[in-house]
Amino acid sequence: MNKLKVWLWKPVEKASLWCIHLLFRMMHKELTAEGEQSFLQLMRFGLVGVSNTLVHYLVYVVVIQLIYRIGLWEQYDYLIATVWGFVLSVLWAFFWNNKYVFKEREGEKRSFFGTLVKTYITYSFTGLFLNSFLMVLWVDIFHMSKMIAPIINMTLGVPINFLINKFWAYK
Repeated sequence: MNKLKVWLWKPVEKASLWCIHLLFRMMHKELTAEGEQSFLQLMRFGLVGVSNTLVHYLVYVVVIQLIYRIGLWEQYDYLIATVWGFVLSVLWAFFWNNKYVFKEREGEKRSFFGTLVKTYITYSFTGLFLNSFLMVLWVDIFHMSKMIAPIINMTLGVPINFLINKFWAYK
């Protein structure tokens, strides 16, 4: 895993830092070492988020297929699949965020169970409550496309989710 990390992640990290430094120079600002680390942390969070989305979708599809094979609760297939996708994808996100994004610092001790519960609360807020509220706002009130609205939600939800995780769930 370490060889893969060096081979794959290090070039991405260097290119990303070069781009963010260029952006800061164009704005006549200086990027601090702490700012660099926060940017890289946000990138790792984004990568976990992409994998999390894939896990959610995979679980969703598998559960729907299982429901049809078993022949039970077919009228609720998408709801049951959504719940299983949510539960397992948040568990996936917790594992990888805990291991690579929001690592415990030296001397820091956090409760495994407490952090897991706070992670589920965070994802429930941003993934269920905030997302649903914004979908109604965009689609029903502003008459935005149902296909574009989720993209806008992601651009708002991901940074909010990152900040809540960084400053609350993993503290």
